[in-house]
Amino acid sequence: MPHPDRGEVWMVDLGIAAKVRPALVLSIPPEPQDRVLVTVVPHTTLLHGTRFEIEISKRFLKPGAFDAQGIATVARARLIRKLGDLLPAELASIEDAVKYWLGL
Repeated sequence: MPHPDRGEVWMVDLGIAAKVRPALVLSIPPEPQDRVLVTVVPHTTLLHGTRFEIEISKRFLKPGAFDAQGIATVARARLIRKLGDLLPAELASIEDAVKYWLGL
């Protein structure tokens, strides 16, 4: 079973409608007593120009953005393979968008 870390980008099976797509791991690693879940922010190539789309250019991603409105929590088993890592400043920009979306 994969062991994703916060700030990593993985290919994730988000379900039938959402497809398999890159997503940023936002949650911390679970402890043994925790449920084996991972919270992710999906990456999309279909942009709508919202304030919650954070465009980050990486060689392992197609042009697009991370969609803070699309946060999801999935079983860790749905993570397929690691694509790469975001820099701390890139992660922070997505965190800010998620906080704004959630009113935190």
